[in-house]
Amino acid sequence: MEERKKIRIGDLLVQHRIINHDQLMQALAEQKKTGRKLGRTLIDLGAIQETELLSFLSRQLQIPFIDIAQFKRKDEVCRELPESMARRFRVMLLESGANDVLLATADPTDLLSLDEVSRALKKRIRPAVVRESDLLNAIDQAYRRTEQISNLAEQLSDELSENDVDLAALLSSAEVSEAPVVRLLQSIFEDAVQTSASDIHIEPDEKVLRIRQRIDGLLHEQVLDSINIAPALVVRLKLMCGLNISEKRLPQDGRFSIRVMHKLLDVRLSTLPVQNGESVVMRLLDHSKGLLDLEQLGMPKPLLDCFKNHIQKPHGMILVTGPTGSGKTTTLYAALSAVNAPHTKIITAEDPIEYRISRINQTQINDKIGLTFANVMRSALRQDPDIILVGEIRDQETAEIAVRASITGHLVFSTLHTNSAVETATRLLDMGIEGYILASALRVIVAQRLVRRICDRCVTDAVPEEGTTIWLEQTFQIAAHSVLFKQGAGCPHCNHSGFKGRVGVYELLELRHETLEALRMNDSSRFIAAAKATPGFRRFSDQALDLVRQGITTIDEVQRISGI
Repeated sequence: MEERKKIRIGDLLVQHRIINHDQLMQALAEQKKTGRKLGRTLIDLGAIQETELLSFLSRQLQIPFIDIAQFKRKDEVCRELPESMARRFRVMLLESGANDVLLATADPTDLLSLDEVSRALKKRIRPAVVRESDLLNAIDQAYRRTEQISNLAEQLSDELSENDVDLAALLSSAEVSEAPVVRLLQSIFEDAVQTSASDIHIEPDEKVLRIRQRIDGLLHEQVLDSINIAPALVVRLKLMCGLNISEKRLPQDGRFSIRVMHKLLDVRLSTLPVQNGESVVMRLLDHSKGLLDLEQLGMPKPLLDCFKNHIQKPHGMILVTGPTGSGKTTTLYAALSAVNAPHTKIITAEDPIEYRISRINQTQINDKIGLTFANVMRSALRQDPDIILVGEIRDQETAEIAVRASITGHLVFSTLHTNSAVETATRLLDMGIEGYILASALRVIVAQRLVRRICDRCVTDAVPEEGTTIWLEQTFQIAAHSVLFKQGAGCPHCNHSGFKGRVGVYELLELRHETLEALRMNDSSRFIAAAKATPGFRRFSDQALDLVRQGITTIDEVQRISGI
């Protein structure tokens, strides 16, 4: 093994006048307090940019500087290095030859780590320097838990078939932490965290068990042959929620918290009896991400300015609408955070409480004991609130209380499941709310959808299909050749899907004289016509097309959400 010389990175940076002596001394002092590496400390202090530091090390050490997000690697090659070693030393195997390997590292000056990897692999190391954040993402993608999940499922299946035991007693015992079912669930949750999944579905079929994850709005499936493990998974999850493990005929709902890969997840669980057992769906809420600010929602500036103006008013009703999973709750929490102040009393009625916010009085709805939205609203109005959030308007009674609260000096936020902003007011009329009362209460309606964002690491030009071109020209009266279409080619960063993350598409309707007059007259047709003619009003599809022009999403996503 060739001997590598240790370099003093701080002295070299000063010598080449990239940083000065004072900056080095400050970084060394900070390093003593935190124990972090000098390079990362210099970056955190703003003395040098990460790319500048890595480029400098690349030149000094005569090793390549690689953009690992674009590097065409094979996960099976990466996994030749044990995951524990990859995470401990923050390295990743990129290429493996007969005698040497190409190893990505965020700190090529850490010779001890490189030597440990060399000894473990029994091969010579060819180091390459990479950005630390990109490296950590790549490690998460390469060491996905799909293979581990399959192996643990087989192990659990064998154990259940070999031992005729009381399953409930086995899974509730104190020595269960190392049981295959627990390790299998842990792997399922870890895989979901690594892929940023919002939901996990566990679905027993006749001969297989399907585990599906919803990632950026779409389901991704893993099929396990071990169908006999399904009851074990369901029982264990019910125990974690404190549910009745003997009740398999009725749906049950519960929740629990779990720490996965340094993240605290709040898990909402729902079971449903199906033909081959019980189906389980878990919604994952990552509290470590925190709440978004209004500016982070992605609303176009004119819409954002209008929305901000209305949430600062002392009374009135503000509605956020859209289907399940469209980001309504995120928008409402961002609005509540913006108006949360010591001089403002805020009470919410939610089902469920998704995020805890200090200073806000949040109440969890429980229909089983009569704690309904309507009952909470009545009590909340006796608590001297300034602002009330009603998680969802589900019936006429809740709608009437919310509307009356908004015209008696309260600002009311709520949601409805409607397809567009224009439909929302007419839905309330259909629910039996008098038009003249609704016109006095309603201020602004925001309807929203989420579209998938093209992965910025593999974005490339695209040519739409002929049918899409015709649809575009007929719907928007726009010639397809005037738009530069983009798509994601698929890369390790986006799990080869071409998409990474989602972005909101909004429709905002501000109630003005013409629309309010139509409401007072209970005239739905006139209201719809007036709403569409409101200055500044734009449809979902129009804003989504703006995102296509900007190269943020694809024309297929516009078709998916437009419903045209």
